[in-house]
Amino acid sequence: MLTERFKKTIFRELKISPIELDGDLKAFQVPGWDSLTHACVIDALEKEYKVRLKNMEILNCKNLGELMQLIHSKTETL
Repeated sequence: MLTERFKKTIFRELKISPIELDGDLKAFQVPGWDSLTHACVIDALEKEYKVRLKNMEILNCKNLGELMQLIHSKTETL
């Protein structure tokens, strides 16, 4: 399950109204999330959670749930 904070960050960055998002969705399935906005979404998530994500870590995420888990794993150690 995706947190509201995670979803709100994505909605704000993509400038879209809240829609139903679940952990199984892939980035390309989210309206407005394409190759041009990908870096902006990742940057917004890094700023929101005050973490740094490595390119290979991001590439290994198969869906939004895995991306949120990656962020969560980095915030647990803070």
